Amino acid sequence: MQPIANRHSASGFAVRRALERLREGLYDPLAVRLLTANRKALEAQVNADLQRLEAGEPVHLCVSGPYGQGKSHTLTYLREYALEQGYVVSAINLDPRQAPLHQFRQVYRALLDTMTFPVEAESTSFADAWQDWAETRVALSEVAQEGAHDASEVLAACLPEAMPHLFKATLVGLALPTLHVPVDMRKLRQYRDYRRPTEFPVALQRVLMGATVPVANLRPALKYRQVSFYRRASLTLRGETPFFLMIETLAQLLRQMGYKGWLLLFDEAEAIVQVRSTLRARAYRNLDGFLSPTLTPSAVYPVFAFTPDFFQKIREEDYDLPYFDEDYATAWRDLSVYPLRSLSRAAWQELCETLIALHAEAYRWAADREHLRTLLHNRLSSLPLQDTRVTLKGLIDELDQVQQEAFFASGSRSCRL
Repeated sequence: MQPIANRHSASGFAVRRALERLREGLYDPLAVRLLTANRKALEAQVNADLQRLEAGEPVHLCVSGPYGQGKSHTLTYLREYALEQGYVVSAINLDPRQAPLHQFRQVYRALLDTMTFPVEAESTSFADAWQDWAETRVALSEVAQEGAHDASEVLAACLPEAMPHLFKATLVGLALPTLHVPVDMRKLRQYRDYRRPTEFPVALQRVLMGATVPVANLRPALKYRQVSFYRRASLTLRGETPFFLMIETLAQLLRQMGYKGWLLLFDEAEAIVQVRSTLRARAYRNLDGFLSPTLTPSAVYPVFAFTPDFFQKIREEDYDLPYFDEDYATAWRDLSVYPLRSLSRAAWQELCETLIALHAEAYRWAADREHLRTLLHNRLSSLPLQDTRVTLKGLIDELDQVQQEAFFASGSRSCRL
């Protein structure tokens, strides 16, 4: 039998780390790949959604289940699955202490900050990926037009038309070099704003990440990064609409850059109903922006993890209050929901086989599989099978105990010899 570490292109260290993280109640990418049950049904749902997305249709998914049911595990599995399919993935937690949905600028910033690219991609951030791609586009334009071209206009033409002007100018500015002004010319009137040129790309990077940069600092940054069109519209952002548009147009741009789209994973999304009603109203409005996008064709796939409490609260809200835009219980009647259910005893027994093999591979011991199978099956009767984390931890603890007893027993025999 081929070792598990080799079968899954992982080292023995990676397998051991996966078990150690499970022992602590955490999830590891390798463990997610090896221990995800009912993956065929999940992949069928996701593949159907991705096919619609690639046709330009708007899609979303709500993963629903009680605490401990495996929502975080499912999102982690979807993350790895989407990366393998060629999607860019962002994964954030909507806990009010991290990225509350009622403060959408923070959500936008977190989504860009956690962008992960497919394994074969060399880029580690969107800015890097964009700059590499933009450099290629400018070079191709130079060849096609024999050098007579405006690089900023070439890049602007590559960006989605609906992208907010400030972000469009920012992306072009990030992709172009800073104009060099000799020291003896900086005293001239037209160059009086040429101060600290090394900070120009820093200011633009901050704008891309959702920070507020004074227009007085933005204008020289765009001017000397040779963005010819930056004066054509306002450089300010009002409300949350520009950030929604930026997410949707960034997804379109990613597709143009060769990726299949942008998968957004939101864990602990039920936290949006745990704040006061005025903030809930803002959070609902923002959630509705993801569930009912206005831009087509769509290239973004949002996936939310909710507990059943969220849906109950949505039904109970008093939508007659003035700060609610609409009756979301009615508007969201047809949500795409993937319900998580407790694993059957048979499914847990199947996972026991994988755990035994993983443990033997990680700690290099001769596991008596028949004995361990019986032992773990009996242990299942005293574990809360509806709580995936606790059950996995209990099974691993049982394997640890048997392995340690075997280790000390072999040591005692060696001493007697």
